[in-house]
Amino acid sequence: MTVTSQPDQHSSAAAPDLAQLLRPVVRESSVSEVAKRLLDHLSAGDIRPGTRLPAERQLAEALGVARSSVRGALSALDVLGIIEIRPGSGSYVREGTSEFLPRAINWGLMLGQRRTQDLVEVRTYMEGVSARLAAERASDEDVARLEEHLRHMRDAGGDVTAFIDADIAFHLETARIARNTVLSDILHSIRALLQVWMERVSDIEGTVSGTLCEHDAVLQAIRDRDPEAADRAMAEHMRMASARLRASVDGSADGSADGSADGEA
Repeated sequence: MTVTSQPDQHSSAAAPDLAQLLRPVVRESSVSEVAKRLLDHLSAGDIRPGTRLPAERQLAEALGVARSSVRGALSALDVLGIIEIRPGSGSYVREGTSEFLPRAINWGLMLGQRRTQDLVEVRTYMEGVSARLAAERASDEDVARLEEHLRHMRDAGGDVTAFIDADIAFHLETARIARNTVLSDILHSIRALLQVWMERVSDIEGTVSGTLCEHDAVLQAIRDRDPEAADRAMAEHMRMASARLRASVDGSADGSADGSADGEA
């Protein structure tokens, strides 16, 4: 069966042949499974911003689920701001990838999406390499900038946004000090993950004190120009940060589209 979508005056891009992308949902149909399948293709770039999605009936046929499951999934993605439902016109992927990416990552974490789990794993290893190289190559001026970012984290107080901004700046500065353009570009490209990560764990008890202590250990190792210690300190920070992230996802599992999130990141 070929699923097609007729473009109209509101669409900025033609929808692809989703029959080539979507496969029937294997287990009993559910809103979260449908949302997960759609989000996987949206975040992979298979469906571009501005594209009008096929009608509920066509999506239901392609996925092998009831229209009610498709309707619920589209409603959830609409609430998250990933798509826009226009009465009488259809459902459209929202424009603005800079705003879409954090939402996609957040939703992927809640659903235990494989692509997002892989992103978290890659970030963990990249940060270790970044810290090691930074310890080998840091100048006194580089260390001073890291100290300033950590000071901003301490001075943030109850300002969560300021704390997150300073935290992200610390990690990106470490990547810059590593003086490896590929590594730096990769970590900059997943800045949205860092933002979502910190936003999710900011209200977990012990996050601020633990994060400060872990960053201080990384800074001390870089200050001492000790690559092994910097790698170990960053690995420990990533281990603890990942544990906080899992706790956050597990705690919000009931907030998924139908309460069946895997709760793994």
